[in-house]
Amino acid sequence: MDRETIGVYDARHREYASRFSDQDASDSLQAFASGLSAGQRVLDLGCGPGNAARSMAAMGLSVSALDACEGMIARVRGIEGVEAIHADFFWLDQHWAAFHGIWANFSLLHAAEDELDLHLDAIRAALLPPGRLHLGMKTGSGTKRDHLGRRYAYFGRNDLLARLQRRGFSILSVHEGEEVGLAGNPDPFVLILAELGAGSEAV
Repeated sequence: MDRETIGVYDARHREYASRFSDQDASDSLQAFASGLSAGQRVLDLGCGPGNAARSMAAMGLSVSALDACEGMIARVRGIEGVEAIHADFFWLDQHWAAFHGIWANFSLLHAAEDELDLHLDAIRAALLPPGRLHLGMKTGSGTKRDHLGRRYAYFGRNDLLARLQRRGFSILSVHEGEEVGLAGNPDPFVLILAELGAGSEAV
């Protein structure tokens, strides 16, 4: 995640938090948590203002929430039951077999295009089998910045599924849609729920 992207979120963290503050736990978050047990460790990777982390803590999970933006992580520090971590995605490289689930919801799209595989390897190593992964990404191809200055790396649905399957993940569900984000543009996206050692696949 580059400094310009982090700077945008630092400058707009109040606006971002206000935009999404009233969201209840989404269907995808409920599905992710349904395969986990109370007390199990989960990581909200690129947590933003901590909405998902707050919901997971309320579900009885042991939650760590990581973000590279100081403005965002300052908000997370005030959430009861959530460990706030101010770091970038490479923090995961040093935390093997540490989590039962990783929630990466529209965060890895800010990683450099040639670093996605490194981060997926780190996620694989950080999960305790059978570990759960939720991956939310905007779909497309190439790398570009939006008018706010945030850098995005875009990948296709089938490309993302193949990258996960090569790492031993079974695909539990895939949902595609379109949503208007902070920049005000409608963007296509994919939400993938996957699990290590799961027997069923739905692609």
